[in-house]
Amino acid sequence: MSTKTDQKRFILPCFFFILFLCVLASINEVRLDSLLKFGQCVSNFSSQSDQYSTSENSINLAANSSDSSSDEDIRILIGIPTLADQYQRRHFLRLIYGTQSPVGAKIDVKFVFCNLTKEDQKVLVALEIMRYNDIIILNCKENMNKGKTLTMFSSLPEIFNDTNEQYPPYHYVMKGDDDTYLRLNSLVESLKPLPREDLYYGYVIPCRSMDPFKHYMSGMGYLVSWDIVEWIRESDIPRKEFEGPEDKVFGDWMRNGRRGKNRYNAKWSMYNYPEPPTTCTHELWPDTIAVHLLKNQEKWIRTLTYFNVTANLKPSKMYHIP
Repeated sequence: MSTKTDQKRFILPCFFFILFLCVLASINEVRLDSLLKFGQCVSNFSSQSDQYSTSENSINLAANSSDSSSDEDIRILIGIPTLADQYQRRHFLRLIYGTQSPVGAKIDVKFVFCNLTKEDQKVLVALEIMRYNDIIILNCKENMNKGKTLTMFSSLPEIFNDTNEQYPPYHYVMKGDDDTYLRLNSLVESLKPLPREDLYYGYVIPCRSMDPFKHYMSGMGYLVSWDIVEWIRESDIPRKEFEGPEDKVFGDWMRNGRRGKNRYNAKWSMYNYPEPPTTCTHELWPDTIAVHLLKNQEKWIRTLTYFNVTANLKPSKMYHIP
């Protein structure tokens, strides 16, 4: 009798223990499924964040940020020669050009300098590239008028020509100074009626001249079509003469190579800052493509204020700007 009683006492705890294990397994399965779903959610969010980060990695100014650019859009590369150590100037210009939204164009702004020479540059410039992807480092010794312009233009086809992408990668390439304010919509509008081949565009020097075929275009910002960029890479003419004022030397290439049969003088939509007054200056006015010689912050602020560049600032509870 005692044996049967002992068996019942043993069976009942075992039954409840097995029942407990089944309940526990069921709960764990629910938790595991929830964890898997949560993990998948985190993974998807991380992937979306990476895609967003990548899309923000360069100053790529499309017609509308919400729409993909059209094949009909004008493609322009603006190369701004600078020095590796000029971090603040580059950050400032990223604000200037990153807040413009040109219509009917895809514009890439790249900062161009020669080989890095300091340990801190290798770290800081690498961080800029990782964040903005808007820097071109040429294989040259830093200079202004001893061949940097030749190195820049002749390097572009190798950098950007890709059979898997659109050809040409850009319709136009512009060299712009870092003390020039370019109004990109005005630039695009001026280019729309112009040829996309054999074009040489800019502000004619000397200041009194209006004949784009007689002299050359000012270094404040001159533009050529992609076929001329490829010619610079292949021709011996630029390699025979590359030292001297870079804008004048560039004009000599056009003349000696009989290039730039299509020329456009953007004067007086391009001009020097009005102070001090010279034959190259006039007052700021609405029909402006470029203002040159913005050598200090006061001149930049006065210029940006005149063109009301913060007009599209949206109201927010996060700030109060009178």
